[in-house]
Amino acid sequence: MYQKITIAGNLGGDPEMRYMPDGSAVTNFSVATNRRWTDARTGQPQEETIWFRVSVWGKRAEVANQYLTKGSKVLVEGRLRPDPATGAPRLWTRQDGTVAASYEITADNFVFLSTKGEQGEHGGMDEGYQGAAAHEEDDIPF
Repeated sequence: MYQKITIAGNLGGDPEMRYMPDGSAVTNFSVATNRRWTDARTGQPQEETIWFRVSVWGKRAEVANQYLTKGSKVLVEGRLRPDPATGAPRLWTRQDGTVAASYEITADNFVFLSTKGEQGEHGGMDEGYQGAAAHEEDDIPF
């Protein structure tokens, strides 16, 4: 059996990195994806935003923490991590009482989509990481 999800979106905040007791790095960040369309019945524009919580491990976690910032555009490939109790997305209740779902991804890979000028307030990637998706695999440092 096999499962894979690919998303592209913008970081909702700066990544947060920590080290596990065994010394392995893990970085977490949220990604917002948007879908826009026109309602066929009303002709009104519609928009849907879905948030994903992403975890990246090992050397990739360190790279993500160093180069991604709030607002960065990123493509993430990985697998959905369901709620262990239900096998579904994690459900929670908002302050207004409505139910919301949290979609969590364990990333196998990610690609920087922003150029240096599009990075968030912290400056973002250096010249060597621009367009990482266009390089051969041997040229990518992770």
